[in-house]
Amino acid sequence: MSTAIKVKAQKFKENTNFYKAQNFFLQNNWDSTLVYSMKEINESRNKEILDYCHYFRAISFKEKKLLDESKKELNQISSGFPFSYKVKMKLGEIALSKNNFKLALQYFHETEKLTNKQLYDIKFSTVLHNIGLCYLHLENYEKAEEYLFKSAKRQEIEKDTLLLIGSYMDIATLYYQQYKDNQAIPYFEKAYHLSQKAKSLELKQNATLNMAVVEENRKNFPLALNYRKEYEKWKDSLNDQNKVWAIADLEKKFAIKQKQKEVDILEAENKIKAAERNGFLASSILLLILFGTGIYFYRQKIKKNRIILKQKNELDELNATKDKLFSIVSHDLRSSVNALKTSNGKLIENLKSKNFTELDTLLNTNSTIANSTYNLLDNLLNWALLQTKQSYFFKESLHLASIVQHVEYNYKPLMLSKNIGFKNEVAKSEYVFADTDSLKIIIRNFLDNAIKFSKENGLISIYTRTSTEEYCYLIIEDTGVGMSEDTISDLLKDTMLLSKKENDDIIGTGLGLQLCKSMIYKNGGSLEIESKENVGTKIIIALQKFKNHE
Repeated sequence: MSTAIKVKAQKFKENTNFYKAQNFFLQNNWDSTLVYSMKEINESRNKEILDYCHYFRAISFKEKKLLDESKKELNQISSGFPFSYKVKMKLGEIALSKNNFKLALQYFHETEKLTNKQLYDIKFSTVLHNIGLCYLHLENYEKAEEYLFKSAKRQEIEKDTLLLIGSYMDIATLYYQQYKDNQAIPYFEKAYHLSQKAKSLELKQNATLNMAVVEENRKNFPLALNYRKEYEKWKDSLNDQNKVWAIADLEKKFAIKQKQKEVDILEAENKIKAAERNGFLASSILLLILFGTGIYFYRQKIKKNRIILKQKNELDELNATKDKLFSIVSHDLRSSVNALKTSNGKLIENLKSKNFTELDTLLNTNSTIANSTYNLLDNLLNWALLQTKQSYFFKESLHLASIVQHVEYNYKPLMLSKNIGFKNEVAKSEYVFADTDSLKIIIRNFLDNAIKFSKENGLISIYTRTSTEEYCYLIIEDTGVGMSEDTISDLLKDTMLLSKKENDDIIGTGLGLQLCKSMIYKNGGSLEIESKENVGTKIIIALQKFKNHE
Protein backbone atom coordinates (compact mmCIF):
# COMPACT_ATOMS: atom_id res chain seq x y z
CA MET A 1 0.00 0.00 0.00
CA SER A 2 2.91 2.35 0.72
CA THR A 3 3.89 2.24 -2.97
CA ALA A 4 0.38 3.25 -4.00
CA ILE A 5 0.44 6.13 -1.52
CA LYS A 6 3.75 7.41 -2.89
CA VAL A 7 2.35 7.27 -6.44
CA LYS A 8 -0.68 9.35 -5.35
CA ALA A 9 1.63 11.80 -3.60
CA GLN A 10 3.54 12.40 -6.86
CA LYS A 11 0.27 12.75 -8.78
CA PHE A 12 -1.06 15.39 -6.36
CA LYS A 13 2.28 16.95 -5.41
CA GLU A 14 0.86 20.46 -5.78
CA ASN A 15 -1.47 19.68 -2.85
CA THR A 16 1.12 20.55 -0.20
CA ASN A 17 -0.90 19.45 2.83
CA PHE A 18 -1.70 16.07 1.26
CA TYR A 19 1.95 15.54 0.36
CA LYS A 20 3.03 16.31 3.92
CA ALA A 21 0.25 14.15 5.39
CA GLN A 22 1.26 11.04 3.39
CA ASN A 23 4.94 11.62 4.21
CA PHE A 24 4.26 11.78 7.96
CA PHE A 25 1.89 8.79 7.65
CA LEU A 26 4.62 6.61 6.10
CA GLN A 27 6.96 7.73 8.91
CA ASN A 28 4.37 6.71 11.56
CA ASN A 29 4.26 10.31 12.84
CA TRP A 30 0.58 10.16 13.77
CA ASP A 31 0.15 13.64 15.31
CA SER A 32 1.54 15.49 12.29
CA THR A 33 -0.47 13.20 9.98
CA LEU A 34 -3.66 14.29 11.77
CA VAL A 35 -2.79 17.98 11.45
CA TYR A 36 -1.98 18.05 7.73
CA SER A 37 -4.69 15.59 6.64
CA MET A 38 -7.28 17.80 8.40
CA LYS A 39 -5.93 20.86 6.60
CA GLU A 40 -6.25 19.05 3.25
CA ILE A 41 -9.82 17.91 4.05
CA ASN A 42 -10.79 21.53 4.79
CA GLU A 43 -9.31 22.74 1.51
CA SER A 44 -9.79 19.92 -1.02
CA ARG A 45 -12.88 18.80 -2.95
CA ASN A 46 -11.16 15.90 -4.74
CA LYS A 47 -12.94 12.68 -3.71
CA GLU A 48 -9.86 10.53 -4.28
CA ILE A 49 -7.67 12.72 -2.05
CA LEU A 50 -10.40 12.91 0.63
CA ASP A 51 -10.59 9.08 0.79
CA TYR A 52 -6.84 8.84 1.39
CA CYS A 53 -6.92 11.63 4.00
CA HIS A 54 -9.76 9.97 5.93
CA TYR A 55 -7.83 6.69 5.78
CA PHE A 56 -4.65 8.41 7.10
CA ARG A 57 -6.64 9.89 9.97
CA ALA A 58 -8.40 6.60 10.76
CA ILE A 59 -5.13 4.69 11.08
CA SER A 60 -3.54 7.53 13.10
CA PHE A 61 -6.45 7.58 15.57
CA LYS A 62 -6.35 3.77 15.82
CA GLU A 63 -2.63 3.80 16.61
CA LYS A 64 -3.30 6.42 19.30
CA LYS A 65 -6.06 4.14 20.77
CA LEU A 66 -8.82 6.64 19.87
CA LEU A 67 -11.14 4.00 18.42
CA ASP A 68 -14.36 6.05 18.14
CA GLU A 69 -12.59 8.76 16.13
CA SER A 70 -10.97 6.09 13.95
CA LYS A 71 -14.35 4.50 13.23
CA LYS A 72 -15.85 7.88 12.22
CA GLU A 73 -13.05 8.46 9.72
CA LEU A 74 -13.35 4.94 8.23
CA ASN A 75 -17.10 5.38 7.73
CA GLN A 76 -16.46 8.53 5.66
CA ILE A 77 -14.39 6.63 3.07
CA SER A 78 -16.30 5.94 -0.16
CA SER A 79 -16.89 2.42 -1.54
CA GLY A 80 -14.68 3.26 -4.53
CA PHE A 81 -11.54 3.46 -2.37
CA PRO A 82 -9.03 0.95 -3.84
CA PHE A 83 -8.21 -0.41 -0.38
CA SER A 84 -11.81 -0.84 0.81
CA TYR A 85 -10.99 -4.38 2.04
CA LYS A 86 -8.51 -2.85 4.51
CA VAL A 87 -11.26 -0.46 5.66
CA LYS A 88 -13.55 -3.42 6.42
CA MET A 89 -10.73 -5.21 8.21
CA LYS A 90 -10.01 -2.16 10.37
CA LEU A 91 -13.72 -1.68 11.17
CA GLY A 92 -13.85 -5.32 12.21
CA GLU A 93 -10.79 -4.93 14.45
CA ILE A 94 -12.30 -1.82 16.10
CA ALA A 95 -15.61 -3.62 16.70
CA LEU A 96 -13.67 -6.55 18.18
CA SER A 97 -11.72 -4.20 20.47
CA LYS A 98 -14.99 -2.59 21.64
CA ASN A 99 -16.54 -6.07 22.31
CA ASN A 100 -19.14 -5.62 19.56
CA PHE A 101 -18.55 -9.18 18.37
CA LYS A 102 -21.60 -9.59 16.12
CA LEU A 103 -20.74 -6.45 14.15
CA ALA A 104 -17.10 -7.55 13.96
CA LEU A 105 -18.20 -10.91 12.51
CA GLN A 106 -20.09 -9.15 9.70
CA TYR A 107 -16.95 -7.28 8.62
CA PHE A 108 -14.65 -10.30 8.94
CA HIS A 109 -17.03 -12.60 7.03
CA GLU A 110 -17.14 -10.03 4.19
CA THR A 111 -13.34 -10.06 4.13
CA GLU A 112 -13.31 -13.88 4.26
CA LYS A 113 -15.17 -14.01 0.91
CA LEU A 114 -12.31 -12.24 -0.88
CA THR A 115 -9.59 -14.21 -2.68
CA ASN A 116 -5.93 -14.33 -1.61
CA LYS A 117 -5.12 -12.15 -4.63
CA GLN A 118 -7.55 -9.51 -3.39
CA LEU A 119 -6.01 -9.75 0.10
CA TYR A 120 -2.41 -9.56 -1.11
CA ASP A 121 -1.20 -7.56 1.93
CA ILE A 122 -3.45 -9.16 4.59
CA LYS A 123 -2.81 -12.70 5.82
CA PHE A 124 -5.88 -14.88 5.37
CA SER A 125 -4.99 -16.74 8.56
CA THR A 126 -5.43 -13.45 10.45
CA VAL A 127 -8.97 -13.09 9.10
CA LEU A 128 -9.81 -16.67 10.17
CA HIS A 129 -8.27 -16.09 13.58
CA ASN A 130 -10.32 -12.92 14.16
CA ILE A 131 -13.52 -14.76 13.23
CA GLY A 132 -12.62 -17.51 15.68
CA LEU A 133 -12.04 -14.94 18.44
CA CYS A 134 -15.47 -13.38 17.83
CA TYR A 135 -17.19 -16.78 18.11
CA LEU A 136 -15.15 -17.49 21.24
CA HIS A 137 -16.38 -14.32 22.91
CA LEU A 138 -19.94 -15.11 21.80
CA GLU A 139 -19.49 -18.56 23.42
CA ASN A 140 -20.21 -20.33 20.14
CA TYR A 141 -17.45 -22.80 20.92
CA GLU A 142 -18.07 -25.10 17.99
CA LYS A 143 -17.59 -22.33 15.41
CA ALA A 144 -14.72 -20.84 17.40
CA GLU A 145 -12.93 -24.19 17.40
CA GLU A 146 -13.45 -24.59 13.64
CA TYR A 147 -11.98 -21.21 12.71
CA LEU A 148 -9.17 -21.17 15.26
CA PHE A 149 -7.92 -24.55 14.05
CA LYS A 150 -8.19 -23.43 10.40
CA SER A 151 -6.09 -20.39 11.27
CA ALA A 152 -3.50 -22.40 13.22
CA LYS A 153 -3.19 -24.96 10.38
CA ARG A 154 -2.39 -22.20 7.86
CA GLN A 155 0.13 -20.64 10.24
CA GLU A 156 1.83 -24.02 10.75
CA ILE A 157 2.15 -24.44 6.96
CA GLU A 158 3.42 -20.85 6.57
CA LYS A 159 5.73 -21.34 9.61
CA ASP A 160 4.46 -18.08 11.04
CA THR A 161 5.72 -18.60 14.61
CA LEU A 162 4.45 -15.36 16.15
CA LEU A 163 0.86 -15.72 14.95
CA LEU A 164 0.91 -19.46 15.75
CA ILE A 165 1.76 -18.76 19.40
CA GLY A 166 -1.27 -16.47 19.64
CA SER A 167 -3.49 -19.11 18.01
CA TYR A 168 -2.32 -21.81 20.45
CA MET A 169 -3.10 -19.55 23.41
CA ASP A 170 -6.58 -18.75 22.04
CA ILE A 171 -7.32 -22.45 21.42
CA ALA A 172 -6.24 -23.18 24.99
CA THR A 173 -8.53 -20.42 26.25
CA LEU A 174 -11.38 -21.93 24.21
CA TYR A 175 -11.03 -25.24 26.03
CA TYR A 176 -10.35 -23.59 29.38
CA GLN A 177 -13.64 -21.70 29.24
CA GLN A 178 -15.41 -25.02 28.69
CA TYR A 179 -13.59 -26.51 31.71
CA LYS A 180 -11.75 -28.91 29.39
CA ASP A 181 -8.45 -28.45 31.21
CA ASN A 182 -6.89 -31.63 29.81
CA GLN A 183 -7.37 -30.30 26.25
CA ALA A 184 -6.41 -26.72 27.11
CA ILE A 185 -3.15 -27.31 28.98
CA PRO A 186 -1.25 -28.98 26.05
CA TYR A 187 -1.91 -25.86 23.93
CA PHE A 188 -0.77 -23.54 26.74
CA GLU A 189 2.40 -25.65 26.92
CA LYS A 190 2.84 -25.59 23.12
CA ALA A 191 2.52 -21.79 23.14
CA TYR A 192 5.01 -21.52 26.01
CA HIS A 193 7.67 -23.76 24.44
CA LEU A 194 7.26 -22.08 21.03
CA SER A 195 7.58 -18.62 22.64
CA GLN A 196 11.03 -19.57 23.97
CA LYS A 197 12.27 -19.61 20.38
CA ALA A 198 10.57 -16.32 19.46
CA LYS A 199 12.19 -12.90 19.80
CA SER A 200 8.97 -11.18 20.91
CA LEU A 201 9.27 -10.36 24.63
CA GLU A 202 5.53 -9.63 24.80
CA LEU A 203 4.64 -13.15 23.61
CA LYS A 204 7.13 -14.67 26.05
CA GLN A 205 5.54 -12.65 28.83
CA ASN A 206 1.95 -13.70 27.97
CA ALA A 207 2.79 -17.37 27.46
CA THR A 208 4.64 -17.50 30.79
CA LEU A 209 1.74 -15.81 32.62
CA ASN A 210 -0.67 -18.40 31.21
CA MET A 211 1.53 -21.22 32.52
CA ALA A 212 1.66 -19.55 35.95
CA VAL A 213 -2.16 -19.44 36.07
CA VAL A 214 -2.38 -23.09 34.94
CA GLU A 215 -0.02 -24.24 37.71
CA GLU A 216 -1.84 -22.11 40.29
CA ASN A 217 -5.10 -23.80 39.34
CA ARG A 218 -3.32 -27.15 39.67
CA LYS A 219 -2.23 -26.04 43.20
CA ASN A 220 1.39 -26.51 42.13
CA PHE A 221 2.48 -23.25 43.77
CA PRO A 222 6.30 -23.70 43.66
CA LEU A 223 6.20 -24.22 39.88
CA ALA A 224 3.66 -21.38 39.54
CA LEU A 225 6.05 -19.11 41.44
CA ASN A 226 8.87 -20.00 39.03
CA TYR A 227 6.64 -19.04 36.10
CA ARG A 228 5.68 -15.80 37.87
CA LYS A 229 9.36 -14.95 38.32
CA GLU A 230 10.01 -15.68 34.64
CA TYR A 231 6.98 -13.52 33.74
CA GLU A 232 8.41 -10.61 35.76
CA LYS A 233 11.78 -11.10 34.03
CA TRP A 234 10.23 -10.82 30.56
CA LYS A 235 8.14 -7.88 31.71
CA ASP A 236 11.22 -6.03 32.99
CA SER A 237 13.17 -6.92 29.83
CA LEU A 238 10.38 -5.52 27.66
CA ASN A 239 10.38 -2.24 29.62
CA ASP A 240 14.14 -1.85 29.84
CA GLN A 241 15.30 -3.12 26.43
CA ASN A 242 15.03 0.18 24.58
CA LYS A 243 16.39 2.18 27.53
CA VAL A 244 19.48 -0.04 27.89
CA TRP A 245 20.39 0.29 24.22
CA ALA A 246 19.81 4.05 24.29
CA ILE A 247 22.07 4.51 27.33
CA ALA A 248 24.79 2.27 25.83
CA ASP A 249 24.70 4.26 22.59
CA LEU A 250 24.86 7.51 24.54
CA GLU A 251 27.90 6.33 26.51
CA LYS A 252 29.63 5.25 23.31
CA LYS A 253 29.04 8.61 21.62
CA PHE A 254 30.20 10.46 24.73
CA ALA A 255 33.44 8.43 24.89
CA ILE A 256 34.14 9.13 21.19
CA LYS A 257 33.61 12.86 21.72
CA GLN A 258 35.96 12.87 24.70
CA LYS A 259 38.68 11.15 22.68
CA GLN A 260 38.15 13.58 19.81
CA LYS A 261 38.54 16.51 22.20
CA GLU A 262 41.85 15.10 23.43
CA VAL A 263 43.08 14.70 19.83
CA ASP A 264 42.00 18.26 19.01
CA ILE A 265 43.86 19.63 22.04
CA LEU A 266 47.05 17.74 21.11
CA GLU A 267 46.81 19.00 17.53
CA ALA A 268 46.34 22.56 18.78
CA GLU A 269 49.35 22.27 21.09
CA ASN A 270 51.50 20.88 18.26
CA LYS A 271 50.48 23.76 16.01
CA ILE A 272 51.45 26.29 18.71
CA LYS A 273 54.85 24.66 19.22
CA ALA A 274 55.49 24.60 15.46
CA ALA A 275 54.51 28.26 15.19
CA GLU A 276 56.82 29.17 18.08
CA ARG A 277 59.75 27.35 16.42
CA ASN A 278 59.13 29.17 13.16
CA GLY A 279 59.05 32.46 15.03
CA PHE A 280 62.44 31.87 16.66
CA LEU A 281 63.97 30.93 13.29
CA ALA A 282 62.63 34.10 11.73
CA SER A 283 64.14 36.20 14.60
CA SER A 284 67.62 35.68 13.13
CA ILE A 285 66.50 37.62 10.05
CA LEU A 286 64.21 40.34 11.36
CA LEU A 287 64.02 41.42 14.99
CA LEU A 288 60.80 43.29 14.34
CA ILE A 289 59.06 40.19 13.01
CA LEU A 290 60.28 38.26 16.06
CA PHE A 291 58.90 40.90 18.38
CA GLY A 292 55.54 41.04 16.59
CA THR A 293 55.29 37.26 16.38
CA GLY A 294 56.12 36.91 20.10
CA ILE A 295 53.40 39.38 21.08
CA TYR A 296 50.89 37.61 18.79
CA PHE A 297 51.52 34.16 20.27
CA TYR A 298 51.54 35.52 23.80
CA ARG A 299 48.11 37.06 23.30
CA GLN A 300 46.83 33.87 21.68
CA LYS A 301 48.11 31.86 24.62
CA ILE A 302 46.44 34.20 27.12
CA LYS A 303 43.19 33.94 25.16
CA LYS A 304 43.33 30.16 25.06
CA ASN A 305 44.17 29.99 28.77
CA ARG A 306 41.09 32.10 29.50
CA ILE A 307 38.97 29.78 27.36
CA ILE A 308 40.42 26.71 29.09
CA LEU A 309 39.84 28.26 32.53
CA LYS A 310 36.24 29.08 31.63
CA GLN A 311 35.68 25.56 30.32
CA LYS A 312 37.26 24.14 33.48
CA ASN A 313 34.91 26.16 35.69
CA GLU A 314 31.90 25.02 33.64
CA LEU A 315 33.13 21.42 33.81
CA ASP A 316 33.63 21.66 37.59
CA GLU A 317 30.07 22.97 37.95
CA LEU A 318 28.69 20.17 35.76
CA ASN A 319 30.70 17.58 37.69
CA ALA A 320 29.34 18.93 40.98
CA THR A 321 25.79 18.61 39.61
CA LYS A 322 26.56 15.16 38.22
CA ASP A 323 28.06 13.97 41.53
CA LYS A 324 25.08 15.20 43.51
CA LEU A 325 22.68 13.67 40.96
CA PHE A 326 24.44 10.30 41.11
CA SER A 327 24.43 10.44 44.92
CA ILE A 328 20.68 11.14 45.07
CA VAL A 329 19.76 8.69 42.30
CA SER A 330 21.91 5.92 43.78
CA HIS A 331 20.37 6.54 47.22
CA ASP A 332 16.83 6.34 45.78
CA LEU A 333 17.64 3.30 43.69
CA ARG A 334 19.20 1.58 46.69
CA SER A 335 16.15 2.48 48.82
CA SER A 336 13.79 1.20 46.09
CA VAL A 337 15.70 -2.06 45.58
CA ASN A 338 15.95 -2.58 49.36
CA ALA A 339 12.20 -1.96 49.72
CA LEU A 340 11.54 -4.37 46.84
CA LYS A 341 13.87 -6.95 48.41
CA THR A 342 12.10 -6.69 51.78
CA SER A 343 8.67 -6.85 50.12
CA ASN A 344 9.68 -9.93 48.09
CA GLY A 345 10.79 -11.64 51.32
CA LYS A 346 7.36 -11.02 52.80
CA LEU A 347 5.81 -12.14 49.51
CA ILE A 348 7.51 -15.55 49.74
CA GLU A 349 6.47 -15.95 53.40
CA ASN A 350 2.84 -15.13 52.65
CA LEU A 351 2.88 -17.37 49.58
CA LYS A 352 3.90 -20.29 51.79
CA SER A 353 1.15 -19.44 54.30
CA LYS A 354 -1.32 -18.81 51.41
CA ASN A 355 -2.28 -15.38 52.80
CA PHE A 356 -3.74 -14.11 49.49
CA THR A 357 -5.01 -10.81 50.94
CA GLU A 358 -1.51 -9.85 52.05
CA LEU A 359 -0.10 -11.17 48.75
CA ASP A 360 -2.33 -8.79 46.80
CA THR A 361 -1.17 -5.85 48.94
CA LEU A 362 2.49 -6.78 48.52
CA LEU A 363 2.18 -7.21 44.75
CA ASN A 364 0.59 -3.74 44.47
CA THR A 365 3.41 -2.33 46.62
CA ASN A 366 6.03 -3.95 44.36
CA SER A 367 4.29 -2.53 41.29
CA THR A 368 4.31 1.00 42.78
CA ILE A 369 8.04 0.76 43.65
CA ALA A 370 8.89 -0.59 40.18
CA ASN A 371 6.90 2.17 38.42
CA SER A 372 8.54 4.91 40.50
CA THR A 373 12.02 3.51 39.85
CA TYR A 374 11.29 3.17 36.10
CA ASN A 375 10.15 6.83 35.94
CA LEU A 376 13.35 7.85 37.76
CA LEU A 377 15.52 6.03 35.21
CA ASP A 378 13.50 7.43 32.30
CA ASN A 379 14.00 11.00 33.58
CA LEU A 380 17.70 10.30 34.14
CA LEU A 381 18.12 9.20 30.51
CA ASN A 382 16.27 12.25 29.14
CA TRP A 383 18.25 14.56 31.45
CA ALA A 384 21.53 13.04 30.22
CA LEU A 385 20.46 13.43 26.57
CA LEU A 386 19.51 17.07 27.21
CA GLN A 387 22.76 17.90 29.02
CA THR A 388 24.94 16.35 26.30
CA LYS A 389 22.81 17.91 23.53
CA GLN A 390 22.08 14.46 22.09
CA SER A 391 18.27 14.76 22.17
CA TYR A 392 16.38 15.29 18.92
CA PHE A 393 14.32 18.49 19.09
CA PHE A 394 11.88 19.57 16.36
CA LYS A 395 9.13 22.13 16.97
CA GLU A 396 5.92 21.82 14.94
CA SER A 397 2.19 22.43 15.14
CA LEU A 398 0.62 20.11 17.73
CA HIS A 399 -3.03 19.58 18.67
CA LEU A 400 -2.80 20.03 22.44
CA ALA A 401 -5.93 18.01 23.32
CA SER A 402 -4.65 14.98 21.37
CA ILE A 403 -1.26 15.08 23.13
CA VAL A 404 -2.92 15.27 26.57
CA GLN A 405 -5.32 12.46 25.71
CA HIS A 406 -2.44 10.24 24.60
CA VAL A 407 -0.54 10.76 27.89
CA GLU A 408 -3.76 10.43 29.95
CA TYR A 409 -4.43 6.97 28.46
CA ASN A 410 -1.25 5.53 30.02
CA TYR A 411 -2.07 6.83 33.52
CA LYS A 412 -5.76 5.90 33.81
CA PRO A 413 -5.10 2.47 35.41
CA LEU A 414 -2.87 4.08 38.07
CA MET A 415 -5.54 6.67 38.90
CA LEU A 416 -8.20 3.96 39.12
CA SER A 417 -6.02 1.93 41.49
CA LYS A 418 -5.80 4.94 43.87
CA ASN A 419 -9.49 5.80 43.34
CA ILE A 420 -8.55 9.26 42.01
CA GLY A 421 -11.07 11.15 39.88
CA PHE A 422 -9.92 12.72 36.58
CA LYS A 423 -11.24 15.53 34.38
CA ASN A 424 -9.86 16.41 30.93
CA GLU A 425 -11.24 19.76 29.78
CA VAL A 426 -8.50 20.83 27.38
CA ALA A 427 -9.97 23.00 24.61
CA LYS A 428 -10.14 21.14 21.29
CA SER A 429 -9.30 24.34 19.37
CA GLU A 430 -5.85 24.88 20.87
CA TYR A 431 -2.72 24.27 18.78
CA VAL A 432 0.77 24.84 20.17
CA PHE A 433 4.20 25.19 18.57
CA ALA A 434 6.43 22.70 20.39
CA ASP A 435 8.48 19.48 20.17
CA THR A 436 6.24 16.40 20.47
CA ASP A 437 8.45 14.16 22.62
CA SER A 438 9.49 16.87 25.10
CA LEU A 439 5.87 18.06 25.51
CA LYS A 440 4.78 14.49 26.33
CA ILE A 441 7.61 14.16 28.87
CA ILE A 442 6.54 17.46 30.53
CA ILE A 443 2.85 16.46 30.82
CA ARG A 444 3.74 12.91 31.88
CA ASN A 445 6.01 14.09 34.75
CA PHE A 446 3.53 16.61 36.14
CA LEU A 447 0.63 14.12 35.86
CA ASP A 448 2.76 11.46 37.59
CA ASN A 449 3.52 13.93 40.43
CA ALA A 450 -0.18 14.83 40.75
CA ILE A 451 -1.06 11.14 41.16
CA LYS A 452 1.87 10.52 43.52
CA PHE A 453 0.96 13.37 45.88
CA SER A 454 -2.84 12.84 45.75
CA LYS A 455 -4.65 10.78 48.34
CA GLU A 456 -7.45 8.31 47.69
CA ASN A 457 -10.74 9.85 46.49
CA GLY A 458 -8.82 12.90 45.27
CA LEU A 459 -9.35 14.72 41.95
CA ILE A 460 -6.95 15.65 39.13
CA SER A 461 -8.03 18.14 36.43
CA ILE A 462 -6.26 19.10 33.21
CA TYR A 463 -7.66 22.14 31.38
CA THR A 464 -6.78 25.27 29.44
CA ARG A 465 -7.59 28.80 30.50
CA THR A 466 -8.11 31.91 28.37
CA SER A 467 -5.02 32.22 26.20
CA THR A 468 -3.23 35.33 24.95
CA GLU A 469 -2.29 36.10 21.38
CA GLU A 470 1.14 34.53 21.90
CA TYR A 471 0.64 31.81 24.53
CA CYS A 472 -1.69 28.96 25.45
CA TYR A 473 -1.92 28.08 29.17
CA LEU A 474 -2.20 24.39 30.15
CA ILE A 475 -3.11 23.79 33.81
CA ILE A 476 -2.67 20.53 35.77
CA GLU A 477 -4.52 20.81 39.10
CA ASP A 478 -4.74 18.27 41.95
CA THR A 479 -6.25 18.09 45.44
CA GLY A 480 -3.12 16.57 46.96
CA VAL A 481 -0.86 17.47 49.89
CA GLY A 482 0.23 20.81 48.38
CA MET A 483 3.41 22.70 49.32
CA SER A 484 4.60 25.83 51.12
CA GLU A 485 5.62 29.15 49.52
CA ASP A 486 9.27 28.49 50.42
CA THR A 487 9.17 25.12 48.66
CA ILE A 488 7.63 26.70 45.53
CA SER A 489 10.32 29.41 45.55
CA ASP A 490 13.09 26.80 45.80
CA LEU A 491 11.61 24.68 42.99
CA LEU A 492 11.40 27.65 40.59
CA LYS A 493 15.01 28.78 41.09
CA ASP A 494 17.19 28.66 37.97
CA THR A 495 19.65 26.07 39.26
CA MET A 496 20.68 22.60 38.22
CA LEU A 497 21.29 21.48 41.84
CA LEU A 498 18.81 18.79 42.79
CA SER A 499 16.93 18.35 46.06
CA LYS A 500 14.93 15.64 47.79
CA LYS A 501 11.20 15.90 48.19
CA GLU A 502 10.06 16.85 51.72
CA ASN A 503 8.09 13.62 52.05
CA ASP A 504 10.69 10.84 52.37
CA ASP A 505 7.99 8.20 51.84
CA ILE A 506 7.74 9.27 48.21
CA ILE A 507 10.60 8.37 45.86
CA GLY A 508 11.98 11.45 44.10
CA THR A 509 15.11 13.40 43.24
CA GLY A 510 13.75 16.69 41.89
CA LEU A 511 15.23 15.58 38.56
CA GLY A 512 11.80 15.36 36.91
CA LEU A 513 11.01 19.00 37.70
CA GLN A 514 14.45 20.21 36.56
CA LEU A 515 13.99 18.22 33.33
CA CYS A 516 10.52 19.71 32.77
CA LYS A 517 11.76 23.27 33.41
CA SER A 518 14.59 22.85 30.90
CA MET A 519 12.24 21.43 28.25
CA ILE A 520 9.60 24.13 28.84
CA TYR A 521 12.21 26.88 28.42
CA LYS A 522 13.63 25.16 25.33
CA ASN A 523 10.11 25.19 23.82
CA GLY A 524 9.90 28.95 24.45
CA GLY A 525 7.45 28.63 27.36
CA SER A 526 7.35 29.35 31.09
CA LEU A 527 6.26 27.65 34.33
CA GLU A 528 4.25 28.85 37.33
CA ILE A 529 3.22 26.97 40.48
CA GLU A 530 0.27 27.83 42.75
CA SER A 531 -0.18 25.68 45.85
CA LYS A 532 -1.48 25.54 49.42
CA GLU A 533 -0.54 22.91 51.95
CA ASN A 534 -3.23 20.22 52.44
CA VAL A 535 -5.37 21.89 49.72
CA GLY A 536 -3.70 21.10 46.40
CA THR A 537 -1.41 22.32 43.63
CA LYS A 538 -1.81 24.05 40.25
CA ILE A 539 0.94 23.64 37.64
CA ILE A 540 0.56 26.39 34.99
CA ILE A 541 2.52 25.79 31.76
CA ALA A 542 2.68 28.58 29.17
CA LEU A 543 3.27 27.24 25.63
CA GLN A 544 3.78 29.15 22.38
CA LYS A 545 0.70 29.10 20.17
CA PHE A 546 0.77 27.96 16.55
CA LYS A 547 -1.09 30.70 14.68
CA ASN A 548 -1.32 29.29 11.14
CA HIS A 549 -3.07 25.96 11.77
CA GLU A 550 -6.33 27.06 10.13
